[in-house]
Amino acid sequence: MATAANEKTGTGKKLIQDILTSQGPIEVRAPHGTELVTRGWVQEAALRMLLNNLDPDVAERPEDLVVYGGSGKAARNWPCFKAIVKALTELENDETLLVQSGKPVGIFKSHSNAPRVLIANSNLVGHWATWEHFRELDKKGLIMFGQMTAGSWIYIGTQGILQGTYETFAALARKHFGGSLKGRIVVTAGLGGMGGAQPLAITMNGGVAVCIEMDKTRIQRRLDTKYLDVCADSLAQALEMAKEAKAEGKAISIGIHGNAADVLPRMLAMGFLPDALTDQTSAHDPLNGYLPLDEAGAPVEMADALLLRKDDPTRYLELADKSIVKHVETMLAFQKAGVVTFDYGNNIRQEAFNHGLKNAFDFPGFVPAYIRPLFCEGKGPFRWAALSGDPKDIEVIDQAILDNFADNVDLCRWIKLAGEKVKFQGLPARICWLGYGDRAKMGLIMNDLVAKGKVKAPIVIGRDHLDSGSVASPNRETEAMKDGSDAIADWVYLNAMINAVGGASWVSLHHGGGVGMGYSLHSGQVIVADGTPEAAVRLQRVLTTDPGMGVIRHIDAGYDEAIEFGKTSDIRVPMQEI
Repeated sequence: MATAANEKTGTGKKLIQDILTSQGPIEVRAPHGTELVTRGWVQEAALRMLLNNLDPDVAERPEDLVVYGGSGKAARNWPCFKAIVKALTELENDETLLVQSGKPVGIFKSHSNAPRVLIANSNLVGHWATWEHFRELDKKGLIMFGQMTAGSWIYIGTQGILQGTYETFAALARKHFGGSLKGRIVVTAGLGGMGGAQPLAITMNGGVAVCIEMDKTRIQRRLDTKYLDVCADSLAQALEMAKEAKAEGKAISIGIHGNAADVLPRMLAMGFLPDALTDQTSAHDPLNGYLPLDEAGAPVEMADALLLRKDDPTRYLELADKSIVKHVETMLAFQKAGVVTFDYGNNIRQEAFNHGLKNAFDFPGFVPAYIRPLFCEGKGPFRWAALSGDPKDIEVIDQAILDNFADNVDLCRWIKLAGEKVKFQGLPARICWLGYGDRAKMGLIMNDLVAKGKVKAPIVIGRDHLDSGSVASPNRETEAMKDGSDAIADWVYLNAMINAVGGASWVSLHHGGGVGMGYSLHSGQVIVADGTPEAAVRLQRVLTTDPGMGVIRHIDAGYDEAIEFGKTSDIRVPMQEI
């Protein structure tokens, strides 16, 4: 892959020239500083976040435009990427770019408060919403898989899922272990773009993490970025280290190179029972995300697996499906032995169920088990990035949170821990879980910091699609809804539409993120705080309605927590007014 001319702290003019004249894959990083290569800060934000998604320090396979999740891409192909970059550099402040599955397909006049970009990724009509049909279209170059924040240009590296993972393990600790994971061992698998947050989230909660990963480069990346503490030389060594740390009450994360479908049964046979067990391999995409065992039940080496995936995808899928069944069977065996076991949103239960394991859903998903009470208050993953590229801008915002939310002990603890432990990937960024009211408050604080020059450039504000009112995913975010509305996706479209009319900077509508084709629909929004009064109005609108969708979604489903929260807010629910 060719290397573009910009350095990590460089400007963007030469980079754009290199991109537009390139003939194939090119290494890119987001420009830093205040020099624009576009016609406005909103367009500049979209361009920089697109490039940031493909920063080698951020993306899993940037040469293939894959950001995370096995196959989640930022653009359909390199010609489409070039066309998007060109369009963003020329886009006027009253125009909107339309992107269809990673391909720019049109630019229309809109108005200054309209989104500058509208994105739709991977959307298929219900009957045809399968991996098989998607792959046929993908081979023809007609579609791409956008995951959640890959194709919506707001991925910030592993930190993007870190606090959600932290909150999940904190809830696990409160529910089962007296409020802390100290002296507890959690076993999991997958150290990719999403799963890589697990080791640090567990140790931040005081626990011992044992993390299985087949890709040595992913293990090394987590070691390099301080998300993982050590890598054991063998399973026996890893378990011995874990037992010692548990006895000492020491927080440590331990990596193991291996295949979970092989390692977990060996753990069980050894009589080793952790306190909790989950999984974040990319099982939602068995072809591109999950590494199988061979016919004899032995792990397939990475190089051999990649070759088989290319040469005989049908055989690869047969092996992967068989391995996933074995993987989930072992998780069920651990659960039966008394280990707290839960699905961490990768659809591994459904894949096992589809291939004959009828009790695959005997252990719960993480949202109904631990997260839904937060959703009832519109709380979810609120993130921002400093377009200046200066980490000091994040420090300024961290301090503003500590000053303005001092009564929120958990939030302030998180911000302090993140400042101490999180290494930035690409543009400096931060995430925290905020809910209705607090998101708008924080957005206005950021805009004021830009206006007063306390930070050096505008701040881009977004979120994961895994949010309280922006996703329909019956095996994850909307699993086991109180009123049975798990599969109703109207809320996703309402979320996208209200954010668009409210003035979000770019809005996206995706299918299949997190759990695979046919199992989810979800929307995202990003908004730029550029320090102007006009931005303040847009921020107030969008950062109110976006989490507000989560509150009304759960009010409508009959959750008492949401109903009570709604009564204390200014949210209007017509059915409660008659």
